[in-house]
Amino acid sequence: MRKAAMVLLVALFAVAGVFAGGAKEGSGDVYKIGFIGPLTGDNANYGIRCSNAARLAIDEINADGGINGKQLTLIAENSEGTVEKALSSYEKLAYTDEVCAIIGPVFTGPALAVAQRCQEDGIVMISPSATHKDVTAQPIANSDGLNYVFRTVPSDALQSEVAAHYFYEVLGYRKLASLYAMNDYSQGLANGMAETFTALGGQIVASETCMVGDKDFRTQLTQIKAANPEAIYIPNYTVEDAQILEQAAQLGITAPFLSSDGFSDPEIYNLAPDFTDGVVYVGPAQAEASTILSDFQAAYAAAYNGDAPDSFATNSYDATYIIAAAIERAGSADTKAVRDEVAATKDFLGANGTINFAANGDLVASQGVYDVEGTTPVYVGSFQVVDNHIVQVD
Repeated sequence: MRKAAMVLLVALFAVAGVFAGGAKEGSGDVYKIGFIGPLTGDNANYGIRCSNAARLAIDEINADGGINGKQLTLIAENSEGTVEKALSSYEKLAYTDEVCAIIGPVFTGPALAVAQRCQEDGIVMISPSATHKDVTAQPIANSDGLNYVFRTVPSDALQSEVAAHYFYEVLGYRKLASLYAMNDYSQGLANGMAETFTALGGQIVASETCMVGDKDFRTQLTQIKAANPEAIYIPNYTVEDAQILEQAAQLGITAPFLSSDGFSDPEIYNLAPDFTDGVVYVGPAQAEASTILSDFQAAYAAAYNGDAPDSFATNSYDATYIIAAAIERAGSADTKAVRDEVAATKDFLGANGTINFAANGDLVASQGVYDVEGTTPVYVGSFQVVDNHIVQVD
């Protein structure tokens, strides 16, 4: 199923051979790929879906004969969503397991820390979900002078710019409030959106913050209600957003809510099914219908008790196939050779559509807009900002 697509892609590249550089070779008959993400805790659903998708891709590749006569294996480490655990996971994967590449970390804070180490040690990292603009802006400190950090998710810089223009130009809002968690992901999106929105002529009439893990948002919501915004931006993870929506309804807040790609996790409709109607969020552009996407969704549901993969899981699936294709073209799991082939990825046909990387490792992409009807996200379209104006591209 996917092997044929990968073989076709391999034919588009000259065979790279084995490059000098890194030293992480496939051990015995196995190529080792690492994964870092939260597998326990309030937001474990993100990490579990991403690791499940990576494991599914590896199972498919192995069932088709593996890579260069060897099997792939996924070594998944639980970051618990913290920087400390993510760094500990990285050290195990890099120095004990000697993986040739890492998928993740899933959250922005851990991804920022691990990206720095990957750049220093020269180990490929592809995050399916860390969107902060600085993830791909870590200093290149390795002896090769090369970038080793990539992602299959659009950056916050793109998302916040599209969000601000869409809120201002399409929805017509001039006064917004925001309530965001004090972490790299939420704060980066909130600040980026606010900067662009105010530059367009809008006003942020209230800006409230919380901590990840907070359960009571009534004080912040009361302040926001008093500011009388036209809409409220909540670029947070699922658990916080669900509680914010419910408590806002209890306080009689009628202003519509706006959100980010964190809202694309279907868990939100289990946590707050009575409060998601009308939410507009900006997230990954919807992939064109393809057999790759439909096959992935069907295989994921069959493998994981009917669960539906979210956009980050789809990104993880694609990242795994990109790494596998890089190993195949390189002819080994030498870390520099794998890195060179990942960087050379061009028009990769993934579940999320055609994938290309910019020179800094960012995904070349547009952003999707979704309008939730009840508990169903309805795709509005894909958007970019051109000459300081929002443009719909599909």
